[in-house]
This record gives sequence, C-alpha cells and structure tokens, in this order.
Amino acid sequence: MNVVMIVLRLVHIGLGVFWAGAIFFVVIFLEPSVREAGPDGAKVMRGIMRRRYLNWLPLVAGLTILSGLALLERASVGFNGVWFASPVGMGYTTGGVAAIVAFIIGVFVMRRSVLKAAGLGAALEKNPDDPNRDTTMVQIQALRHRARIAGRWVAGLLTVAVVTMAVARYL
Repeated sequence: MNVVMIVLRLVHIGLGVFWAGAIFFVVIFLEPSVREAGPDGAKVMRGIMRRRYLNWLPLVAGLTILSGLALLERASVGFNGVWFASPVGMGYTTGGVAAIVAFIIGVFVMRRSVLKAAGLGAALEKNPDDPNRDTTMVQIQALRHRARIAGRWVAGLLTVAVVTMAVARYL
C-alpha cells in the first residue's frame, strides 16, 4: 500500500470535486438567482464574501492542482516525455492544462471582477448621493458581466478537466 498515493488521490479528488461543484453551483444556480434578486442579491453576495468564499476557492483549486501535479509526476515516472505521448498521458495532461487555465481565469478575471464590483457597490452604499453614481453602476454591471462570462469559461474548462481525468486511465 502506497500511503502517499492514497493521500494525494484523496486530496486531489476530494478538493477537485469541491472546486468543480462550487463553480457549477455558482454558474448554474447562484449567479442567475442573485441577478434576478436585483439589489437584494447584493446581500447574498456580501454574506458569501464574509465567509471568505473568494479566498477559500482559490486555495482549494491550488491544492487540487498541486496534488494533481504530484500525481502526474509519479504516474509519468518523473515527467517522462514518452508517457506524455501515450493516450493516457495526453488525457491526464489535457485535464491538467484545462484545470490550470480554469484556475488562472477564475483567480485573475472572475475573482478580481467580483471583488472590484463589490468594492464599488460598497462605496455607493456608503455614499448614496455620489454624483458619479450612474457611471459607477455601469462599471459594476460591466464587471459583473465579465465575471459571469469568466465563470462560464471556468465551468467549461473544469468540465473538460473532470471528464478527461475520469476517463484518461482507460484510453
């Protein structure tokens, strides 16, 4: 029994399920519901941000990727190029690259857009008579739209990662 492999697989699969499930939930259910709620949706988002969702998710994603790289190193016997040319290697590599790109988009586009929109919204709440209110609202809407599109990309890329990881060993 290889305890390190068992721990790496548990971390990778467990956190990967959490990461993908959290993104799918946000993209399919939460974001559309918050948008439909209008101004009251901001209350839900503030609650999520108070619980540090936008800090926890990148941590979970990062640990998923790091444990995946450790598994990949072991499976490929030290990142052996011949293994990567095999159907199994190409399958795992495709999933890993999709997850890494999803992480980058999630952290640097989706997360940043949500945080900036939340900051602008909080500033408007503190100063409801801001003469630039309309301009700020346009900025907030643009940031929310950017986050929504980025979320869809992240969900799509994580779908690729999940599917390829699930079937790669059978290729």
